[in-house]
Amino acid sequence: MAGSTVSRRAFGNFLRDMRTRANKTALAAGLHAETSRMTIVRLEDGLLTKITTMQLKSLLDFYEADESSRSTALDLWQEVREQAKADKLQGNSKGFWQPYADQLPSHFPHYLRLEAAAARMTTHQLVLVHGLLQTSDYRRAIAKLDTPSISRVDIERRIELTERRQARLDEPDFRLEVLLSEAVLRNQPADPDVMAGQLHWLAEVSERDNISIRIVPFDVGPHRGLVIQSFTLLEFTNPESRPAEPPVVYLEGAVGALYHERADVIERYREAINALQAVALSEADTRTMVLRVAKEYAA
Repeated sequence: MAGSTVSRRAFGNFLRDMRTRANKTALAAGLHAETSRMTIVRLEDGLLTKITTMQLKSLLDFYEADESSRSTALDLWQEVREQAKADKLQGNSKGFWQPYADQLPSHFPHYLRLEAAAARMTTHQLVLVHGLLQTSDYRRAIAKLDTPSISRVDIERRIELTERRQARLDEPDFRLEVLLSEAVLRNQPADPDVMAGQLHWLAEVSERDNISIRIVPFDVGPHRGLVIQSFTLLEFTNPESRPAEPPVVYLEGAVGALYHERADVIERYREAINALQAVALSEADTRTMVLRVAKEYAA
């Protein structure tokens, strides 16, 4: 799914830039191509959309695309279609998370597509361990807190999904940088023995070359992380054959999520990352602290 996700986003971003330069609204574009405004929005967001090649050509006419832009758009469209066919043949056109769709918030499959496509992720967490680093017991405890009436079967399905997501950690070309508030170590969504196991796992996995975990301790005083809240920055590899694939900042809420791609917004979060890195413990000192707190839980 990673390839098709990146292809669709590159294509969608290219079309959005063309529409903006042409000073056309999504509603006007939809009316011209005999489709809906939402279809144009979904197309530009890199989501699965039913649109024909004739409709695309109609949009390019509407945007008064020059020959170079028109050729690039059609090449990207062809790439999207070829990748979609390949995904279908491989049986993964809907993503590995599709069998667990009934366990996911409506916004989360889009995030999982981005996570599967990302070459690098930087996440700042104030409350809980990021899903890519959660142990099974820790995840079970969170599932029970989130849905007290959840069945054992559905809990285990959520565990299976988490484990499939975590396969990314074994990919040497994938880089994960984690900045955790000390509160993440101190909050107790699970029993002390589960917390001890989770923290031991954080210390262990942080030894991998492609994973960095650093704690922002309570005693560093005021810093940007306190006001910018939890977020994840996803960055993507950009093959030379495609326009630059923009990074995405993901923010999850209780009932929805936000996805930011604007360059000025991305820059604000990069500045926050730099500020957090400046006050966070080193990786070695982080492991020392994590193991110390794990020992407290085990006592």
